[in-house]
Amino acid sequence: MSNEINEKTLNRRKFLGAAGAVGAGTLLASCAPGMTGGAMAADKKPNLDGTIFNFALNLEYLEAAFYLAAVGRLEELDAVGGDSSKVILPAGFTGKGGNGIKFESADVAAYANEIASDELNHVRIIRTVLGKGAVAQPMIDLGPAFLAAGNAASGGAITGFNPFANDLFFLHGAFIFEDVGVSAYKGAARFLSDTSAGGNLENAAGILAVEAYHAGQIRTLLYQQRNTQVTPALKVSDVVAAISNLRDAVDGASDVDQGILNAAGGANIVLADTNSIAFSRTPRQVGNIVFLKVDAVKGGFFPEGLNGDFAAILAL
Repeated sequence: MSNEINEKTLNRRKFLGAAGAVGAGTLLASCAPGMTGGAMAADKKPNLDGTIFNFALNLEYLEAAFYLAAVGRLEELDAVGGDSSKVILPAGFTGKGGNGIKFESADVAAYANEIASDELNHVRIIRTVLGKGAVAQPMIDLGPAFLAAGNAASGGAITGFNPFANDLFFLHGAFIFEDVGVSAYKGAARFLSDTSAGGNLENAAGILAVEAYHAGQIRTLLYQQRNTQVTPALKVSDVVAAISNLRDAVDGASDVDQGILNAAGGANIVLADTNSIAFSRTPRQVGNIVFLKVDAVKGGFFPEGLNGDFAAILAL
């Protein structure tokens, strides 16, 4: 995918709708079928498109910061309206000016750079179409939050987890986010009001597709190293399964997560249900994962919470 996006190819008036649709909770007034005299329908449908995309923007800030830091390009976040000074990283690691992961594999470095550019483009285009309604980047924790996630996922077997330490740890860190992004966009689709050609639903589907490509790539790379020992007691497949179980433990009662091995021990690259349909997560379930706690409003990767009022969609 190109490192740059031609924003002129997108119909700004359709993507996120007219300016009035950007505000959270804006209502679309419509007449009920068969009613005359301009009578309003009893049940007005709330237009949540702007709220949904601002929620997504918080997550895109997180993903962009993670990948840009990994490849030493974190300063590029500032150029699209982000704030690299609000990214907490492991001590001694800046993620800027080429100070990224010392990748052993040139291929993994190339993949990481491509994904970093994709996530940067997502931040740029969502901020562009939201205009003045775009929320600012919140504080993002890519240091202690990973320590907590690694410890929780491994039951204390992995301490000091640093996704910027090497290729393999980077892939584990990326795994925490990628499947969540796919299920988040899938779950939000039914709440979007603009289903016109080139509109919000179509563009959200386009972003979902890119996130799914990323997730498939990360899961494939981890599967290729599934038998590599991470600790004396844990192989890569075990750590991935533990991360998957952690996500399932906090996102609710449903079981919508899987590791990279199926029940028979074969490849499980595509995260999907028995009909090979990708899972959905509600905004609340997504929040539970990124906050690393059920029903929290801050913590984990967002120590001060998300920017924006998301009460309307966290209750869905």
